[in-house]
Amino acid sequence: QVQLVDSGGGLVQAGGSLRLSCAASGRSISTYGMGWFRQAPGKEREFVAGIRWSSGVTIYADSVKGRFSISRDNAKNTVYLQMNSLKPEDTAIYYCAADRRGVIGATMAGDYWGKGTLVTVSA
Repeated sequence: QVQLVDSGGGLVQAGGSLRLSCAASGRSISTYGMGWFRQAPGKEREFVAGIRWSSGVTIYADSVKGRFSISRDNAKNTVYLQMNSLKPEDTAIYYCAADRRGVIGATMAGDYWGKGTLVTVSA
């Protein structure tokens, strides 16, 4: 089992920045794919960014490319999502996910999920 605790959400003005964290515990995630998804009110959950733990390869949704950056800290077993130039349309609950096959991207299985952290961007 892997436990994921995501945090760092909050209220920010458009153009501002936030950094989300996802702390993993339990089983080793050295071969996992880690990612962030988000779900806005009335919309389906969508993939945002992913990183393959072993190689550090990253992938992003087109809507966040150039603004968001995903990274990992091996020592802390933590994945981060740095969000810059935030827009009101980025408002959503953000969820951390782990794929034990190492898959990253929209097809991630999401074997484990965090409880989510709310990001609200005001105009």
